[in-house]
Amino acid sequence: MTYAVQTDMVNNFGQEKLIELTDRGNTGAIDATVLGQALAAADAEIDPYLVGLYTVPLISVPTVLVNFACDIALFRLYTQIAPDQVNLRYKNAVNFLTMVAAGKISLGLDATNAEVSDAGNIVVQANAREFSAGTLSDY
Repeated sequence: MTYAVQTDMVNNFGQEKLIELTDRGNTGAIDATVLGQALAAADAEIDPYLVGLYTVPLISVPTVLVNFACDIALFRLYTQIAPDQVNLRYKNAVNFLTMVAAGKISLGLDATNAEVSDAGNIVVQANAREFSAGTLSDY
């Protein structure tokens, strides 16, 4: 399973941009093979960051990872020097993956790739009350 698919790329960057970057045969359409190679390269780049923490490829892919996979694939589609914004998106993706690998950020998945359920409850533990009706009764 790939982390991102063609639809994700179109949603993130638009049809025209992807045609511009993939249509090497001047057909006026996205070349699915070229795009697929970029997405596969993104997967291959992401997996080593995750392999120590998760079973890869992930079965359940968090949205944040889909977006970073798209950023990496976009960077890979540029055959010449990528624009600054594309370089920045790529660097942000690599920084994020580095923090995941270091355990500083979680993908919200357990080791079996299942989303970690959170009851949504906040638990607070505090010391005993210092002021109460009894301790303030003399005032």
